[in-house]
Parts: sequence; structure tokens; C-alpha cells
Amino acid sequence: MNVTIVDYNSGNISSVINSFKEVAKDKVNIEVTSDLNKIKSSDKVVLPGQGSFKSCVDALNNISGLVDTLNEFAVSNKKPLLGICVGLQMFADVGFEETETKGLGWISGKVSKIDNQNGKYKLPHIGWNEISIVKDSKIFKDIENNSHMYFVHSYEFIPKDKNVISATTDYSSNIVCCIEKENIFGTQFHPEKSDKLGLKIINNFLEI
Repeated sequence: MNVTIVDYNSGNISSVINSFKEVAKDKVNIEVTSDLNKIKSSDKVVLPGQGSFKSCVDALNNISGLVDTLNEFAVSNKKPLLGICVGLQMFADVGFEETETKGLGWISGKVSKIDNQNGKYKLPHIGWNEISIVKDSKIFKDIENNSHMYFVHSYEFIPKDKNVISATTDYSSNIVCCIEKENIFGTQFHPEKSDKLGLKIINNFLEI
């Protein structure tokens, strides 16, 4: 099986790469590339994202044909794709970080700044937090409810259809931290920084 981690110059993704390679061992071939043909021929794709919504969308658009290739992979061919952090946020129609920016539009919704209740909650939301699993998701196989995952973000994804939400976390309000829609998966937390449970989530994605 070939799994591609999309490298589109969106910041340091070395911990994502290392975690996937650790879980995959010799069973799965992990490729890190923005080569369109390699992405097309992959069995699964991982879309990481670090930095702002706008900077990540711009970086995707800067590679000619990449957005079309991802659309073909995830939307047309319905192959499994995992978005991590801003990788998940870009599934939305629109994001409001820095300036209003059009997202990939795969899952209808918006990305807005977390309401910190006039400074009561620090932003970014950083560190370990409990997740509440609200629906059965393939990537939560053998993960207990109220497990702790590692977060670093100031913006949250608010989907129009609440049925895509598979987990939330409580920080100022109920924040969507995991979604599943058919073949498209996303985590707001960082599985690659979430110790053994994070590696288990990566393994569950590889086994889908």
C-alpha cells in the first residue's frame, strides 16, 4: 500500500512523517511529495497543515494542479484522505484567519477564531485536552472516550452538517476536533504529537 504525505511547503511536517513511518514500519510505503502523479496513484493521502489557514491555502494553490488532484482523489475517486490541524480546516468553504479565504469546499462550513470569552481562555489553545467521541469513527477503533490529545490552534472548524462531527473537545465551547465524512477524515488535534494514542489513530487510518 502506498500512502502519500502531501508536502506543499506548509511548515515543518517532520513529526508527521516520523510518526507515519514509525507506525507503517515495512508494511506500508510512505512517500512525502507534491508530485501529482504519485498522489493520484496513492491508496491514501495525508494532508498536514501548519500556520494560518490563508498561508496553507496559498501554498496549495502555488503548486499547479495540486488542488485539482486532491479534489479528484478525495471527492471524485473517494479514496481515504486524512487532514491534520489546518489540513482539516481547509476542508471548509471559507476561513477567516488573516483575511477571508476560500477553502477546498469539501465539507460545508467555516473556520472562525475560537471565542476566548474576552480573554478568559488563552489562545492558541495549546496542550493536552480531553476529546469526547460523539459517533463511531473508523479512526477511533480501540480509542477510549475522554482520551487526551495534543492541540495547538486558535481557530475552529464549524461544519454546517453536525453529522460529520465524530469528536469534540471542550475549550471555551464545544470545539469540533475530529470529523468523518465517507472517505474524508480530519483531526484538529495532532495525532503525531499525541503519544501512543495518536500513533493508534494513525494506525487506524492506515488500516481503513
